[in-house]
Order: sequence, then structure tokens, then C-alpha cells
Amino acid sequence: MPGYRWHRLHRCIEDESKYLLTVEWERLEDHTVGFRGSEEYQRWRALLHHFYDPFPVVEHFGEVAL
Repeated sequence: MPGYRWHRLHRCIEDESKYLLTVEWERLEDHTVGFRGSEEYQRWRALLHHFYDPFPVVEHFGEVAL
């Protein structure tokens, strides 16, 4: 997918039913417009969305320089 860099999936140590998925994109629009508007996203939805209860929160973050 254009703009996709990498992803990581983490399982919560305290509550093994919780996960954190972090995905890095080159630009916000690569996710919000490119991926979300693509046929690939429709396939992703069809395969995975029925597993979510509740539906995950999607938030976008930028790197903070120290």
C-alpha cells in the first residue's frame, strides 16, 4: 500500500484480551484517504471487522522530538 512503512502488534501483559496495533504511514493521507478508500481496505474490513468487540479506537499521532 503506498505510504505504508511498518506495523507492530502488541498484547497487553495485564489483560491478554487487549492488543495495541501501531502502524506507521509516510503521511496521514496515506492511511485516511489512500488505504481507507482502497479495495484492500474493503477486503480487510470483510476479513477482520467481525472480530472487533468493541470496534477499536483509531487515533493518529506524530513523533515528538526530544
